[in-house]
Amino acid sequence: MSGHSKWATIKHKKGKADIARGKLFSKLIRELTIAARSGGGDPNSNPRLRTIVESAREANMPMDNIDRAIKKGTGELPGTIIEEVTYEGYGPAGVALMIRVLSDNKNRTTAEIRHIFEKYNGSMGTANSVAWQFHPKGVISIAREKADEDTVLTLALEAGADDVLTEAAGYTVLTPPDTLEEVKKVFKEKGIVWESAELSQEPQNTVQLDEKDADKVLRLVEQFEDQEDVQQVFGNYAISDEVMAALEKRE
Repeated sequence: MSGHSKWATIKHKKGKADIARGKLFSKLIRELTIAARSGGGDPNSNPRLRTIVESAREANMPMDNIDRAIKKGTGELPGTIIEEVTYEGYGPAGVALMIRVLSDNKNRTTAEIRHIFEKYNGSMGTANSVAWQFHPKGVISIAREKADEDTVLTLALEAGADDVLTEAAGYTVLTPPDTLEEVKKVFKEKGIVWESAELSQEPQNTVQLDEKDADKVLRLVEQFEDQEDVQQVFGNYAISDEVMAALEKRE
């Protein structure tokens, strides 16, 4: 499994999956605003916005908040100018990382991202220095107790998914970006609840990490995810179930 999906799993197991409610809403509001600005305020004709609106609803964000964020994006309401930027670089063990941010102060954010890289023995690269190692995907994570493997695999592939990865904790469904909503709809119709569903960047190849390097990389990723402007962190690392188990024992 990719580092992105594996990290989502380990955070859940460590009890760290839930971001503080206010912080989560802040991130979603920025996503809604930037999606509406780039593709229009109608979720029916803007797939990116539709996905984020669904995520906001799942997080129990009030509809008034969602509507205001969209209107700020379309210009119907005044709002702060937000820039979408993706930073790239390398972490421990040569792991490639992409950090996607939405910032109202690019200079400040750039300095903070560079500092985190350097503090954890990484290095920030230039644009496209690691992006070529990733490709866009829709990613749906489903806990094992929600459905059996055959059901998930059959429904996913029939709905247009590319692949289903099975791990001890559950399943990761990979879809083309424009098929994510259709696959989610099929699972919803069958009563299968997912833990997360989002547009992602999946690595073409992965670096298998031992316990020492896995601990370093995950600490670096956690620092990025705790940064206010960071929306998503993608990495080309892989962690075995054995190493995962060892890391959990440290908690």
